[in-house]
Amino acid sequence: MKDKLQGMNILLVQLSFLGDMILSTPVIAGIKKIHPTASLSVLTTPLAAALIENDPLVDTVLTFDKRGRDKSISGMMAKASLLSTYGFDRVYSLHRSYRTSMLLALSNIPERIGFKDAHLSFLYTARRTKKTADHAVIRNLSLLFEELPERALETPLRLFSPHFDALSRDAKALIPKTEDMIVLAPGSAWKTKQWHWQGYASVAQYFCKLGKTVVLMGGPDDRAVCQKINAQSDTLDFSGRLTLSDTLYLMKQSRLLICNDSMALHMASAFRIPTVAVFCATSPAFGFGPWQNPYAVVVQDDTLGCKPCRRHGSNRCPKGTEACMTIDAESVIHACTTLL
Repeated sequence: MKDKLQGMNILLVQLSFLGDMILSTPVIAGIKKIHPTASLSVLTTPLAAALIENDPLVDTVLTFDKRGRDKSISGMMAKASLLSTYGFDRVYSLHRSYRTSMLLALSNIPERIGFKDAHLSFLYTARRTKKTADHAVIRNLSLLFEELPERALETPLRLFSPHFDALSRDAKALIPKTEDMIVLAPGSAWKTKQWHWQGYASVAQYFCKLGKTVVLMGGPDDRAVCQKINAQSDTLDFSGRLTLSDTLYLMKQSRLLICNDSMALHMASAFRIPTVAVFCATSPAFGFGPWQNPYAVVVQDDTLGCKPCRRHGSNRCPKGTEACMTIDAESVIHACTTLL
């Protein structure tokens, strides 16, 4: 093991959804506080790499394409072989899957630290208790509690917007130069987390009538719902047209965000952008609500006995009613007016 003067070579692993990567960024600062002279690399998904590539505390960003070229056994073995060449002394893993446990064991990293509830946790050399009754940010940081107490760790989310010159050609041409931009992010990985598109259309119409610049934000999978909204109002539809790095810039420049329980919510929390978050099938009580954003408001229907029905949502309403997804637009618009 390298001595303290020379510094350790450390790897942090988070291979979950984009929002999970954002909620894991305080762990970066935590590791550097414990090991200030260490070289720190982060292994994440190819898409999530843009979320941390500008972090000054991260020396190297590595990717594991768990749904693409690295999905197979041979792909995992090849990635493990590559990781072994970096000479990591220690790895901290926030990801609890079978595949991640095997990948890191095969990488021959001497110290492998993971959560006790990880699948195949016996493959880690140190297993730590995950704090469950708290926000996801604190749950992630609990991987470090045996080395530094919670009160000593920094908890703000860490996102760094690129400079305008670093944006894609499309982003430079599309993103308006205004300080009064309203961003709507109607998509989600799970259908029951999506507020109905008609609600977003009503919000868009309201702000367009006020002369605001209204932008629709989302990935390629969100284009269909954004096209429905755009057909009902005079918005700028950027869905599927911006990179994730471009999206960071767009979010940093926005005046207000309206979104679901999704990655966009956590991105706005990092930049402390005024946010109205519509929680449908899920609940902030699960630990994925706004974080340290004094300008965030949650809108949800607390009268429904069937809500929340799933921790992370699902692709169909278990009761077939979609009642939690049909919150009236007036409630959302009222919440918006309190933030402007």
